[in-house]
Amino acid sequence: MEKLEQTVPGGRVAGSYDPRFKPVADRFAANFSELDELGASVCVTLNGETVLDLWGGRVVPDAPAAWNADTVSIVFSSTKGATALCAHILVDRGLLDLDAPVAEYWPEFARHGKEKATVRMMLDHSVGVPVVREPLAKGAVNDWDLMCDRLANEAPFWEPGKRHGYHALTFGWTVGELVRRVSGKSLGTFFRDEVAKPLGIDFWIGAPELIEARVSPIIQFRPAKGDPLGPLAEVALADRSSIPALFLFNDGGFNPNRRDCHASEIGAANGITNARGLAVMYAPLACGGTARGVKLVSADAVARMGQVAMATHYDETLCMPTRFSLGFMKSMDNRKRPLTGSMLLSERAFGHVGAGGSIGFADPGCGLSFGYTMNRMGGNGALLNERGQGLVDAAYRCLGFTSNAGGVWI
Repeated sequence: MEKLEQTVPGGRVAGSYDPRFKPVADRFAANFSELDELGASVCVTLNGETVLDLWGGRVVPDAPAAWNADTVSIVFSSTKGATALCAHILVDRGLLDLDAPVAEYWPEFARHGKEKATVRMMLDHSVGVPVVREPLAKGAVNDWDLMCDRLANEAPFWEPGKRHGYHALTFGWTVGELVRRVSGKSLGTFFRDEVAKPLGIDFWIGAPELIEARVSPIIQFRPAKGDPLGPLAEVALADRSSIPALFLFNDGGFNPNRRDCHASEIGAANGITNARGLAVMYAPLACGGTARGVKLVSADAVARMGQVAMATHYDETLCMPTRFSLGFMKSMDNRKRPLTGSMLLSERAFGHVGAGGSIGFADPGCGLSFGYTMNRMGGNGALLNERGQGLVDAAYRCLGFTSNAGGVWI
């Protein structure tokens, strides 16, 4: 491994990398000088072994505090990959049945038109409760029981299984409550005991106060006045009762920079980690279910995780074409649709992006796992921006992939 120590605008980048992955290191450093990166980390594993682990920049714009090797941040919807993994572990152990009615595990949910909802529908975003209609009080998202009760009593926006809409916040409770009821542990505790501790990663769904000093604040993206709006924002502003509007504006006081948000278990949005945590979490899934002496799931479970379960020309929440496996995102090519968003991986790969540009994924086709986190959110699109996609592209090229013109890396 080569050591990296390089000055970039506002700070430095550091870490180590296998010389085969120098283009990823070069792209990471260039993000700071060319693409307004503030603080970030990137990590790559190959066949379970770390081949690149870099970090750098600053944790806030107007102070010299550095983003260090142990700096962590909220990764927004990249958390969904961790939550989905918990469910798949239970499925693999025979404790949770994908095709069973949700009513078998969570009877209170099976009402108001959701009686025939299945576990599979909870994971593939087709269960029909992508948002809640009635206003959520500030702080509601920090109250697990309240949110589960609201979702149990919510009438679906469509017959479960018939349509598809990204469950941006509600996924954390629809899937997370199944994990809690089946395992007898809270989602965050189950993830800690079954994934984070065995793998030795800094990754929490419900972070202890002890690590608060290491958490980088998030600098949220604010479009300039007059900037064009993407389809999601256009629909939200045109109809305040629409699913996109409820997604954007009825968020129950979610604040990524508050301690109460960090401490809560919001399985769709408040995971706290860094690139190393994401890449190492996905490393076993890139290697048939086992890596670094830790078996998370069987090879059959990994195959199931990678299969497309739901694809649509129009996602009812994101207002664009999307593709999902059971709880994970698949490669999505929307490059010809302005202000929507893309995430270009190989067809075997699966993972999840987070708002502003973070990403973690596994690619069992080539033994690759990847993580990228940052504190300055970027772009109008719902998926990756140029900073994250550029790092993903560089990693694939290092492995001999040559083109993504068809919508996936080959």
